[in-house]
Amino acid sequence: MRVGRLRDVRVSDRPRIGVTVGDPAGIGPEIARKAAANPALSALCEIILYGPSSDEDIARFERGRVSAEAGRAAYDAVVAATRDAQAGRIDAIATAPVNKEAFAAAGLPWRGHTDLLAHLTGATRVAMMFHSDSLRVILLTVHIALAEVPRALTREVVEGTISLAARELPRFGFLTPRLALAGLNPHAGEHGVIGREDGDVLAPAVSSCRIGGIDVAGPFPADTVFVRALRGEFDAVIACYHDQGLIPVKLVAFGQAVNVTLGLPIVRTSVDHGTAFDIAGKGVADPSSLIEAITLAARLASGAAA
Repeated sequence: MRVGRLRDVRVSDRPRIGVTVGDPAGIGPEIARKAAANPALSALCEIILYGPSSDEDIARFERGRVSAEAGRAAYDAVVAATRDAQAGRIDAIATAPVNKEAFAAAGLPWRGHTDLLAHLTGATRVAMMFHSDSLRVILLTVHIALAEVPRALTREVVEGTISLAARELPRFGFLTPRLALAGLNPHAGEHGVIGREDGDVLAPAVSSCRIGGIDVAGPFPADTVFVRALRGEFDAVIACYHDQGLIPVKLVAFGQAVNVTLGLPIVRTSVDHGTAFDIAGKGVADPSSLIEAITLAARLASGAAA
């Protein structure tokens, strides 16, 4: 493990993974230090921690409390790691969780890692994918209110995300990915009886992408499409909104699922959980998800199929 800014001289052929500790008032520093001490990870990659990680540094923040100071520290760590990744000083980033309220308290306009990283790297289209051995889910919308989802589901967004998924999934071992689109409304709208978005927006987007050569189908009723994917019919499901996609993937793979940002010019993975303020500082936080995130980041950085 190394901490801090890097020189440009490599000391190992192992990929360098920058691990940002997230909000220092949460469990991020604890799980980052536990992951960095994991012997299997040390054999796989070289870990560099970004953000407050020493006992002295962490003591500057009140554990389990939202603060502008903690939000700013988490932000600064992401900025530093991204800068090093873009410069080639590290090969990938794995992030511990940040707190959206703390970001807001610090006056930051971003709601989380995904939109912040898109801003920092200049990426024009990104998407959040949760990756596990049994199920992969890609989100059309992320951290917006449920009432805003229908307006956000434009043809451009749907087609762009489908195309992005088809382009990115070969990196994960799916050379010709089979994609399914989950419907927005119950029963995927029941031919307009229960909402018109599925027929007016989602179905035409699927048809357009299929004409373009992408193996995508839907929209399918969301209450069955994830089961079909688990049984091997699809390689990934594209979900319309945050909880629609994350509930099934966390149900079947909580602690093993990895959040991957598709569309960035750098490799970025993350945990499948939040800052867990309620157990911060108690020494009981489970680093499993971060270990999985670092492992996947190292494999992607090495060019190995996930």
